[in-house]
Amino acid sequence: MIILVINCGSSSIKYQLLDMKSDTVYDIIAKGVAEKIGLPMGILQYAPSGKDKIVKEIPIPDHKEGMRLILDALTGENGVLESLEDIEAVGHRIVQGGEFFSSSAIVNDDVLSKIEFCCDFAPLHNPAHLLGIHAIMDALPSVPQVVTFDTAFHQTMPPYAYMYALPYEYYDKFRVRRYGAHGTSHQFVSAKGAALAGLDINESKIITCHIGAGSSVCAIQNGKCVDTSMGFTPLEGMIMGTRVGNIDANAVLYLMKKLGCTPDEMSTILNRKSGFLGLSGKTSDAREMNDLATGGDPKAKLVFKKLSYDLIKNIGMYVAAMNGVDLICFTGGIGEHNSRLRRRVLENFSYLGLKVDYEANLASGEDAIITTADSKVKAALVCTDEELVIARDTMHLVMEQAD
Repeated sequence: MIILVINCGSSSIKYQLLDMKSDTVYDIIAKGVAEKIGLPMGILQYAPSGKDKIVKEIPIPDHKEGMRLILDALTGENGVLESLEDIEAVGHRIVQGGEFFSSSAIVNDDVLSKIEFCCDFAPLHNPAHLLGIHAIMDALPSVPQVVTFDTAFHQTMPPYAYMYALPYEYYDKFRVRRYGAHGTSHQFVSAKGAALAGLDINESKIITCHIGAGSSVCAIQNGKCVDTSMGFTPLEGMIMGTRVGNIDANAVLYLMKKLGCTPDEMSTILNRKSGFLGLSGKTSDAREMNDLATGGDPKAKLVFKKLSYDLIKNIGMYVAAMNGVDLICFTGGIGEHNSRLRRRVLENFSYLGLKVDYEANLASGEDAIITTADSKVKAALVCTDEELVIARDTMHLVMEQAD
């Protein structure tokens, strides 16, 4: 089944075209991204499998035009499809599904209305996802679409983990609770990590650390999420590229009074101007931050020390919550490529009998066990593949619908 996987952001559309033969047998036909949507000049990247990547600067005024350009690239002069009719299904990543969805779903009017309802919970993400779905409806009206939710995997959290200690009526009326994010990645990485470590995921305690521009940690017991570090929105938790992470709510109110901020202006500070960027005053990019820290920049060093410390605290908290841990997994752009961060974090768990394999830990961007053979707790670098999860779910749901 030829499946187009779409991940719409507020100003970008990441895409991947896969030929799914089964859950484990598939080919990536092409992938790329349309960036800087809505700015005076956009960028379209298109990489057909086995060929050079093509990069074009071109105006992309909105998501509908971005989707048109992507579909044109797939069928044009350097295209990998004879026609758009070759696309049999489209799968979308959706950040927030609230309490409505504990698994992926085929798009219909009811599903669309629920995604729209959740826009208030993920105002930076869900509206963009809806734009992507509607753009496909315009371009490929007869092709079935499937949505996979970042929040779905976390729906197994118990109430004492997801509830805030606010007046209960705010949950009843407004559904204010912790939802988490990155669930698709945490689910994939825990299963892949368990197989790599020789564990039965249904009889195991696993902590997964998705570390990138957005970061979260997840406690997974017997294959089910029992807690995660992100909350009502992806703002809560640990330090991230531009997000503040955990902060005393009164500090936010204090700053709003001092700065004369509106709620929207404060949201911009917390979501767009904080984290790596805010603390360093220079960049939100982890690679640039690493170069600055290596060069001796004190604020860049502070960023990485805080990132390490936040990870240590979250992992330690979940070890306690699950009364132990069998496997700790690192994934995401930073988690897969920063060996020094992994080492700094894991060395704090020697009291559990965890022993780092320093040579194995030098791996970057490839699956690897990074603890010694006699380590009582295993740790692994596991490359995530959210697009594959979306493609698998899309394939199964579309095939079930056809039956």
